[in-house]
Amino acid sequence: MALIIVESPTKARTFNYILKSSSSAKATADKENNYFVFASMGHIRDLPKSRIAIDYEHDFKPDLEPILNKEKIITQLKKLATENQEIILATDQDREGEAISYHIAYILGYIDENWPDIRFKKGLTLKRIVFHEITSKALTEALANPETLRLDLVKAQMARRILDRVVGYELSPLLWKKTGKNWLSAGRVQTVALRLIVEREKEIKAFNTEEYYQINGDFEAGHPKGVQIKAKLISKSEIPYEQKTTLKLFAGDYVFTKTSINKDNIEPIKQDCLNDKFKVLDVEESVNPRYPMPPYTTSLLQQDAYYKHGFSSKQTMRLAQDLYERGLITYHRTDSFNLSARFVFPAKEYIEKKYGKEYALEKPRGFRTRSRSAQEAHEAIRPTKLLEVKAAFKGKKESKLTVNHQRLYTLIFNRAIATQMKEASIKTVKTEIISDKNYLFESEQQQVIFDGFLKVFDPFYVNNHQTIIKLEKGMEIRIKTLEEKALLSKAPPRYNEASLIKTLEEKGIGRPSTYAMIISLIQMKNYTEKDGRYFIPTSIGTSICDYLSSSFPTIFDLSYTANLEDGLDRIANKEEDYIKLLRDFYTPFKKELEERKEDSSMLKIEDDVKGICPEDGGNLISRFSRFGKFIACANYPKCKYTKSIVKVVKNRKCPLCQGDVVVKFTKTKKRFYGCRNYPKCKWSAWTLAVEKKV
Repeated sequence: MALIIVESPTKARTFNYILKSSSSAKATADKENNYFVFASMGHIRDLPKSRIAIDYEHDFKPDLEPILNKEKIITQLKKLATENQEIILATDQDREGEAISYHIAYILGYIDENWPDIRFKKGLTLKRIVFHEITSKALTEALANPETLRLDLVKAQMARRILDRVVGYELSPLLWKKTGKNWLSAGRVQTVALRLIVEREKEIKAFNTEEYYQINGDFEAGHPKGVQIKAKLISKSEIPYEQKTTLKLFAGDYVFTKTSINKDNIEPIKQDCLNDKFKVLDVEESVNPRYPMPPYTTSLLQQDAYYKHGFSSKQTMRLAQDLYERGLITYHRTDSFNLSARFVFPAKEYIEKKYGKEYALEKPRGFRTRSRSAQEAHEAIRPTKLLEVKAAFKGKKESKLTVNHQRLYTLIFNRAIATQMKEASIKTVKTEIISDKNYLFESEQQQVIFDGFLKVFDPFYVNNHQTIIKLEKGMEIRIKTLEEKALLSKAPPRYNEASLIKTLEEKGIGRPSTYAMIISLIQMKNYTEKDGRYFIPTSIGTSICDYLSSSFPTIFDLSYTANLEDGLDRIANKEEDYIKLLRDFYTPFKKELEERKEDSSMLKIEDDVKGICPEDGGNLISRFSRFGKFIACANYPKCKYTKSIVKVVKNRKCPLCQGDVVVKFTKTKKRFYGCRNYPKCKWSAWTLAVEKKV
């Protein structure tokens, strides 16, 4: 018998199902399954929470301990290890998965550990299998070609763990001292993400918003009679109305446009145009290909799921984890655009059968991976089988898959299929209309000549771009009406989850697999709030961010944080010394930290006045605690009046008493919905739209 160790019970069940039903397993079994699959329930060993547990004097040696409440699992593991002839580690293929396997190997006595010198004990070996999908074929291949633990990946994971522990445990007490709030925390990547939001809010406030106008004309051709076309006013006498301005922002350049048409000149321009004569100056026609987007990486999936279904990054990763562990998609933590032959050739057959040969490629289409850290041996996210959602989810009613799982699977399936379909062919017709007084209007229309991949990826666009209006050069055309549109120059937009993830990835901050946790943390700590879908920094978030970024300008700099990430990648690739990276970080950090500790001044956090206290007439202000934001009297502790902040959900009523439905949070900051009339009415729900099981 062989013991296979995975992280989760769901993954263990999928393994058991595959191993019991696969012909290869049956062929080698003696009336019973050759494998016993055990779930470690994640990490079993880590740095203790009660202390920093890093020995600075001895090459940053971590003092690792078994995790509390994992004693029973560790005991079971040790017992199973003695009962089985072979041990196979089958945790996820990333650094975190490698670290879980490493700590299991240590607990079972396979590792000589003297950080950073970690190695297998002489004469002892155990197998490590790596796979990108949980399918019969992939698992059979992995079992037939076992590897050993990739200790350099373990070192890279531990280096990250130590860096984050040092920043968190060294800086957080400084914040407590400066603010008197012992629930605050600093984070190496978390603070940089917060800084993006804080700096953007400052840039929005500093932006000078100006009103301007855009003029559109409705034109009608005399022959053929009744042909109408809309066009936008572009210029007069070859002087364009539209002006572009580039601003240098914290996270890069921001370009915005406005026209020189304003309240003072709009009426003369309109009257001039209405009394003018027009003709078609030029008609430019072109046909261009439109190629599909690359397959999903982790960050692209998080962004698309947010925009198309409103999923948070945390929700997307949870849904993707479920799909992966049930064998429906490939591994969802990846930076690679690579698609294997296992997918692209069957995809061609699928496309030919479902859509016709004209939609299939002669040879597979590849995409160049942008990420420097991506490993081409890894794959993009794709379905493991070419099954549409109904077929893929058939017979999985007991596995707690929801409508949201279906939605995410459909996104992944359609995107992957689209990559292997013919490019679309789009006709663009650009029409220029000129007046006797040299007012130039321009119209641009698009028509889908061949839909190609858009048949799957964007059928709505195809349906809405079937026809175009084509005019002849030199023909006279009459202006019917003019429409003016009052606009405001747009300030840089606030970040939502998708745009924040996009910026973090572009700047090389963190890694896509960590974005969900980072975004969760800055909300859980009350450093940011959401205005609809957009992040706004709180007063406490702004104060802490400004203090940390000014006091520790190096470690919270975008380029420095990105270079540190590159250094961790180099450790994983055996190109960087583990101790050197940690020492190069800690030496200047320690010096800055000691200097800041000498400063006894307190960090003032500006209060947001929210009204007048009904008990003593003082100002009501926003306060923060470890459990969230609330309203309190500014004269505390003399006046102890407090009031919770309640967010009412619009257009929803309690199904029991018809009271208002409000947003609430558990002590762990998990959001739920409840009745405002609590405790008289005790109705509550985790979601407002109940997810149907499939």
